Amino acid sequence: MERRSFLKISGIAAGSLIIPVCGNAIAAEELLNPVGRAFKKSLADAAMNAATKAGASYCDVRIGRYVNQFITTRDTRVENIVNTESMGVGVRVIVGGAYGFASTNDLSLDAVAAMAKQAVAIAKANAKLQTEPLILAPVKGVGEVSWATPFTKDWRTVPVKEKADMLIAANRAGLEAGANFMQSNLFQVNQEKYFASTDGSYIDQDIHRLWAPMTATAVDKATNKFRTRESLSSPVGMGFEFFDVKPEDKVKAAGGVATLYKNSLDVIEEAREAGRQAREKLAAKSVEPGKYDLVLSPDHLFLTIHESVGHPTELDRVLGYEANYAGTSFATLDKWRTKKFKFGSDRVNFFADKTTPGSLGAVGYDDEGVACKRWDIIKDGVLVNYQATRDQAHIIDEKESHGCSYADSWSSVQFQRMPNVSLAAGKAALTPDEMVKDVKKGIYILGRGSYSIDQQRYNFQFGGQLFFEIKNGKIVGPVEDVAYQSNTQEFWNSCSAICDDKDWRMGGSFFDGKGQPSQVSAVSHGSSTARFNGINVINTARKIA
Repeated sequence: MERRSFLKISGIAAGSLIIPVCGNAIAAEELLNPVGRAFKKSLADAAMNAATKAGASYCDVRIGRYVNQFITTRDTRVENIVNTESMGVGVRVIVGGAYGFASTNDLSLDAVAAMAKQAVAIAKANAKLQTEPLILAPVKGVGEVSWATPFTKDWRTVPVKEKADMLIAANRAGLEAGANFMQSNLFQVNQEKYFASTDGSYIDQDIHRLWAPMTATAVDKATNKFRTRESLSSPVGMGFEFFDVKPEDKVKAAGGVATLYKNSLDVIEEAREAGRQAREKLAAKSVEPGKYDLVLSPDHLFLTIHESVGHPTELDRVLGYEANYAGTSFATLDKWRTKKFKFGSDRVNFFADKTTPGSLGAVGYDDEGVACKRWDIIKDGVLVNYQATRDQAHIIDEKESHGCSYADSWSSVQFQRMPNVSLAAGKAALTPDEMVKDVKKGIYILGRGSYSIDQQRYNFQFGGQLFFEIKNGKIVGPVEDVAYQSNTQEFWNSCSAICDDKDWRMGGSFFDGKGQPSQVSAVSHGSSTARFNGINVINTARKIA
């Protein structure tokens, strides 16, 4: 019997992170036990044959082996090491214009065939209530193909002790630099996903992701005031070579206020800087509320993109399918149909791309067997497209799916999930330092913090990790208690400058929730440092008498 439990990690993004840990506990040595491709094909054929004989006009089969290793540490102690494996088969069919879905972790041919027949029976029942038949955008079968995350060091082969020692060394560095408490974590994921369909595809994919978040906490013992500094690094779709830092991957923030990273990470140096900056935040002055020009670093801006651009352009959300759980969208079809709805300023260009190397969303094919690609969502500030799956494409006059269907497990039905949605770099040469020189009254923000956004993804508030006041083109010092408020359209129309592609970096969400029952996915968002004029900044420490 497979179990679903939850791992609570405190200190993530000014709160805590509840992580779904699905599967059976296994030894670390069992992580490297892949399922043979021939065996997976035999299971897929058994399911498809049983489904079509039972009356299905279409059938797809997803066979998954999902393994995770989570390591959590606090100060000089290892708090938890979790290795899990989840393996099974999910079958989706269409009968009479309606879907049916069933799944099993019994990997015998008879059990898989019986489960496929159950999916057909469910589809037949659903067809009696379906008001309109499904319309699937066509997909040409690709035969037997494979895709794998490019990596040079498999995290599954690295000893657990080596990983734990790395995290403890990072914690020590943060403590020595000024933190009173340090927490470092390492999340590692491998998804072996096999997709087959009656369209003629047999797709085998091997997907790897990892994330090393940390939290430094500094305390003023005289006042009991405390400040935290979260990691500024991002989760990635790479192997363990991510921790073999290269000099060219170190990026100095504007004014040299922090060291940032792209494509690799020095976790010990990052922890040392986090410890020092957590201590410095205790002495930073509290921000004076008012209107400011904001200079937003990519490690901060990714979350604003995720919430205010990524989610509102999900077509199922636009259509109201998410209304009960996470709201709808202000970016409605009538606005899109005008072909002139100004989502942002002319320099704002957003594109979706599930092929970006090193990104969390990078795969060869989605969970409907559609080859992944890049497409525009906002062009020259105008809303031009959404994120659509096979059964949604016709709604927006598309002839093919965008390739953004995903399920977080073999036991979950696939549905529309956000691809990597990114802000294109500016065309003119511009560095963050040059951007700051042109700001008279502003705040430079790095890192993700707390946030809030309404049910239409319109009115919002975002915090961050590090805040620096800008006066007359110079960074004059850190400030605290900063959050900015705006609405999506006003905010993106205030974008007055974007740095060039040399500054373009990705941030990402490792556990993005959606759907009922809830599923999690991983997605990256790239951008260069960008400027937004005249944004309202509030002081989060002020109290009403």
